[in-house]
This record gives sequence, structure tokens and C-alpha cells, in this order.
Amino acid sequence: MIRPILHYGFHLILPLLIAILFFPKQWKRAYILFIAAMLIDIDHILADPIFDPNRCSIGYHPLHSYYAIAVYGVLSFFSKTRIIGLALIWHILTDYLDCLMM
Repeated sequence: MIRPILHYGFHLILPLLIAILFFPKQWKRAYILFIAAMLIDIDHILADPIFDPNRCSIGYHPLHSYYAIAVYGVLSFFSKTRIIGLALIWHILTDYLDCLMM
């Protein structure tokens, strides 16, 4: 019961706090980008079954692969793509936390 609450809290609520604390001048834009980072979950439609609560996304889905994670890390080093890179890394860390709780 606690696992989904933590997972979705890390996806929806904590990004708001991160946006306000670390990007105070553009917190609304940052929060929208953090929420938009959930779009990488589109790669779940390639899996069978599409949703498996006992499957770790990291390393399984293409946009959750180690290569993709490396790209997200590179994005965070450039000022124009920093927020989206950090948002994508946050998404991956949240999914990784979910993997640890299985």
C-alpha cells in the first residue's frame, strides 16, 4: 500500500518542492517539465504486459535503459536543457526507488 503512494508522491509532489527550492524564479516552468518527464513512460506500451507492478523499469524499457539514462545525465550539464535533464534523472531515480521496494 505504501509503495504506490511513495512512487506517485515522488513523481508528482516532490517535484513541486524541488522546483520551488531550486528554481524559484521559474518554478512553474520547472514543475511542468518535471511532470512532462513522465512522458518517458510511453515506452511501457512496448512491453507485454504493458503494466506489471513487479517489473523494474530500469534497464527494461528503452527510455529507461542505461544508454538513455546517460543521455539524461548529459542533458543536465547544459543550461538550455538542464531542467529537463534533471527532471528525467529524477524520474529514473523515482523508478529506481520503486525497484528497491519490490
